[in-house]
Amino acid sequence: MILIKPLMTEKSVKMIEIENKIVFIVDRRASRDEIKNEFEKTFDAKVKSVNTHIKKNLKIAFIKLKGENAAANVATKLGLM
Repeated sequence: MILIKPLMTEKSVKMIEIENKIVFIVDRRASRDEIKNEFEKTFDAKVKSVNTHIKKNLKIAFIKLKGENAAANVATKLGLM
C-alpha cells in the first residue's frame, strides 16, 4: 500500500481549491511513478505531476491532477470536503 492517508490541513484544503492538488502521506520507499500509478488506479483520475517532500520521517506527496476540479472530486469521494 503506497498511499497511506490524505493530509488535511488548512494549506492542503487551499491547494485542493486553488491549485488542483491533493496531498497524501505515502510510503517512504515509493517513487514518484509508483505514487502516480497507484493514485490513478485507486481514484480513476489523471495525474499531471507528483512532487514529494520528506518531513519528520514522513514522505508527503503533492499530487497535481489534470482537469478542472478533479482534486475537489477526489476529496469529495474521500469524504474530506
